[in-house]
Amino acid sequence: MKRPGRDDDPDRLYTVTGGRSRSGTDAFDLVTLVVSESEPTPGMQSEHASILRICRSPTAVVEIASDLGLPVSIVRILLGDLHAAGRITARHPRTAASADQLPDPEILKQVLVGLRNL
Repeated sequence: MKRPGRDDDPDRLYTVTGGRSRSGTDAFDLVTLVVSESEPTPGMQSEHASILRICRSPTAVVEIASDLGLPVSIVRILLGDLHAAGRITARHPRTAASADQLPDPEILKQVLVGLRNL
């Protein structure tokens, strides 16, 4: 069984990132929500264009990686490119809500117990 991202040709991943192994920013963790600010343009790298299409509505980094079948580390590099070009915006879900708007930790614990019991 082929594992997306792990069994990909290393040369392909090298080409996709332009040889970079790290993103130039720490702005993207797994749950950062990304939104496109523009449409793909002709001649754009196919992975960048795919990200812009996927992110027409807020989409988490982990979902983008899954949709593209690429490792999160590679997707972070691509997102950094798009962010630097002003083609996407990103925000962490916690920055959108103040502490008093977050769910009660006790309720979250009860939900977790309920899910484990399923």
